[in-house]
Amino acid sequence: MASDSREALPKPRAPLSGPALCVAVGVAVLGAAAFGYLQYSSKTTTGDIPLTPQAKAYTRNLQLSDVEIKATESYLKQTVVEIQGKIGNVGDRTLDTVELYCIFYNSYGQVVLRTRVPIVSERMGGLKPGETKTFRLPFDDLPESWNQAMPQLVIAGVKFS
Repeated sequence: MASDSREALPKPRAPLSGPALCVAVGVAVLGAAAFGYLQYSSKTTTGDIPLTPQAKAYTRNLQLSDVEIKATESYLKQTVVEIQGKIGNVGDRTLDTVELYCIFYNSYGQVVLRTRVPIVSERMGGLKPGETKTFRLPFDDLPESWNQAMPQLVIAGVKFS
């Protein structure tokens, strides 16, 4: 018998196909999306806008109106609390940004959540003198101890144009 002098070569790997290919593409897309989001958010995050003495004095020219609170159920059966309203600028300066503190209390009057949210931003076009804009603030992570009442809304920051 003749001896076969060929060495056993490793089998070539089959290219990714089917479910493995879908998983690999999905992981790559999610990774790219996460990277893009982190890059974008790091460039757009301005931090908290301070309430300077000049901005604090100007807050008397900002009027919140038609503010209401409602709860809806999302398609995931999660309760979403929304605060909707309007903000008007009766002063003589254009504003790039207005931020509010939304302060939620429990039935004993203790703060259970204090969160800072923008209601006017440069992306929305700011707020010109004499202008009124609507705002909508959704909350899906309120503590169970919240008293279900309208939170206290306090102007936290103003940025002039």
